[in-house]
Amino acid sequence: MYISIIIPVYNRPDEIKELLESLLISDYNKEYEIVIIEDGSSVTCKKEVELFKDRLNLFYYFKENSGPGDSRNYGMKVAKGNYFIIFDSDCIIPRQYLTEVEKELTANYVDCFGGSDAALDSFSDIQKAINFAMTSFLTTGGIRGGSEKLTKFQPRSFNMGISKKAFENSNGFGNIHPGEDPDLTIRLWKLGYETRLFPKAFVYHKRRIDWDKFSAQVNKFGKARPILNSWYPEYSKLTFFLPTLFILGFSAAVFFFLFGFELPILCFAFYFLLLFISASIQNKSIKIGILSLIAVSKQFFGYGRGFLESYIKVILLKQKPEVAFSELFFKVKS
Repeated sequence: MYISIIIPVYNRPDEIKELLESLLISDYNKEYEIVIIEDGSSVTCKKEVELFKDRLNLFYYFKENSGPGDSRNYGMKVAKGNYFIIFDSDCIIPRQYLTEVEKELTANYVDCFGGSDAALDSFSDIQKAINFAMTSFLTTGGIRGGSEKLTKFQPRSFNMGISKKAFENSNGFGNIHPGEDPDLTIRLWKLGYETRLFPKAFVYHKRRIDWDKFSAQVNKFGKARPILNSWYPEYSKLTFFLPTLFILGFSAAVFFFLFGFELPILCFAFYFLLLFISASIQNKSIKIGILSLIAVSKQFFGYGRGFLESYIKVILLKQKPEVAFSELFFKVKS
């Protein structure tokens, strides 16, 4: 097995530098290559890549902007490996990562895997709070890698591996973004490939976003889900409706509270208390516990509104997703 690491980047030279610095101290003792695809950036990372040319087996490509999914496909087409590992540029890789991947593939080979993410102590408090919102079992139920009990794990493209054979048979990522990773996973399942969580192959996901960008991001996640449900109705789940039901239920609880019925709002208060305690203990910080409440609120309300809007337009009104939400689709150029 020869590994090719695929990293798309868009206007983030500092992130690439951090990522490559983390790979310098990898304990993996076999040869591998790193393929960086500059997705039409106006601020390129070419100078940063040059700093590592004599210490890492690096290949740099510049292409027109066509989105992260198409850039990953481009990287896998030009890579020499027979197994690809895909990272986002805002990831920092633990030194044991590649060794853990090899252990898992040797013990129980799978053509596609995913790993989870964590936060470093050096991350900002907001980044840690967002990390809690995105990874806690209390918020996402483990779908991003926090649970080893998942029977059909959907890898996320910030930390994902796929064999060359599976990539070629599936044609890789589609042009929807976000949503390109579950779309690829479902198509792999339909082709007979299995996916699995590698619990020890985690990355430190820096999440370069502030509150406004986080709200916009999760809103797009919500919009993408009904589109995926319309493409693959057999993989639709009731749990996908939970954020929308949450905001509708919260609105109803506030209404009832105004008329003296307190039980519903107390249930929500208890849930947020659990979130606060869990986030505070996990991060050893009351401040991050408080910020996590903001993160979870933005996560649920952003995703829930996006899901509801998309469900009405795509599922009920039968609008074409590419027309209803053109901002979610890149024009493929590679």
